[in-house]
Amino acid sequence: MTSIYAQRRAALAAQLGAGGVAIIPTAPERARNRDSDFPYRHDSYFYYLTGFTEPNAWLVISANGHSTLFCEPKDVEREIWDGIRLGPDAATTTLGVDAAHSVLALDSLLPPLLENQSCVWYPFATHKGLETRVDEWLGKVRAKVRTGVVCPSQQRDLCVVLDEMRLVKDASEQATMRRAAAISAAAHVRAMQTSARMLRAGEDAREYHLEAELLHEFRRHGAQFPAYTSIVAAGANACVLHYRADTAPLRDGELVLIDAGCELDGYASDITRTFPANGRFTGPQRDLYNLVLASQDAAVAATRAGARFTDPHDATLRVLSQGLLDLALLSKQQHGTADDVIAKKAYVAFYMHRTSHWLGMDVHDCGSYVEPGHTPPADTSVPSAQPPGRILHPGMVLTIEPGLYVRPSPEVPEAFWNIGIRIEDDAIVTATGCELISRGVPVKANEIEALMR
Repeated sequence: MTSIYAQRRAALAAQLGAGGVAIIPTAPERARNRDSDFPYRHDSYFYYLTGFTEPNAWLVISANGHSTLFCEPKDVEREIWDGIRLGPDAATTTLGVDAAHSVLALDSLLPPLLENQSCVWYPFATHKGLETRVDEWLGKVRAKVRTGVVCPSQQRDLCVVLDEMRLVKDASEQATMRRAAAISAAAHVRAMQTSARMLRAGEDAREYHLEAELLHEFRRHGAQFPAYTSIVAAGANACVLHYRADTAPLRDGELVLIDAGCELDGYASDITRTFPANGRFTGPQRDLYNLVLASQDAAVAATRAGARFTDPHDATLRVLSQGLLDLALLSKQQHGTADDVIAKKAYVAFYMHRTSHWLGMDVHDCGSYVEPGHTPPADTSVPSAQPPGRILHPGMVLTIEPGLYVRPSPEVPEAFWNIGIRIEDDAIVTATGCELISRGVPVKANEIEALMR
């Protein structure tokens, strides 16, 4: 049976055009400090086409479908220290590529693969120095033109093609993402319950204690990495969007915002929950929380095939804007109606980010947010000239993550000061709506309280 990776390579080859050759490197290893590297993580494009996780590897695909892998050669001495390598001899059978060579021969064997071709495809602006390497290989081809060899005359961005391929997730990808979301949801449950338990016991509970619970649950279920650095923000720290788990204490009467997800088999999850550290919402906390949840409900209802990527955000803004007026965080006398709040962007003081992003191999996954084929107008300053949002199709995966962040201000009721709330779920677009794959962790206020009891 043809592997999913071989199918993807064939689909890519069919889009390269006559005389097209694609070059895809994996990610390099990176030193953390003396004699120690950062944990290695492959390049997403490379993995999408190979399923191969070793460093220092390259893939070359020709328009005729022929694929060539360059990888580390077998080396008994290095394998004692660094682990077993697949090696070129086993790569053809294991990975299903047509040919495989030692990466040590890359500079001598790759230029012949470019001879008499018309276009070189590679991912632009993703690997530092890649353009220079391509220039060097083309230079070797160009040096042979007097012998009748034709050198490629075009270079094109491979990201354009691969981003479109990766945007719609197949059944296998969706299954992996469901498992990743389930693991992450269980980690959030564990962190919520730990917070309540430690405070009830009178223990010194800190943000890093909850981060430790998240990481434990990720690895306990086989996830290889956190998909991103976990955000565990207690109290006023939740008003810092990219806060990192630190030493701040968890306090009775304050909220905790956790934005965390694992990466499983190359695919990310991304969940945010906000909960009372002691397991009981105060009145103002509950009012603001229920407003954010209502805005997420509206965004979820707007997420379906045929809708545009911008529709969930527009639905969120309408609910949040009206709620900000109703709770007197924005003055009706000064700001008018919800339509006025949206038109003047008065909500930005409390909600300054978008409601969604693509999710997949990367936590902010690749893919255009604008419908393909749109021609930018000459004057982009007028609202009608803004590009149309991407039309959603079944299999696309996006987050839905509204929030409100209230910093101290004389114009805002003091009861809401230093409250930061975000609720984020992962959604697979379906023909009739969307499937929320991260609801293994409760989202309603009363359900969160029941869990933490």
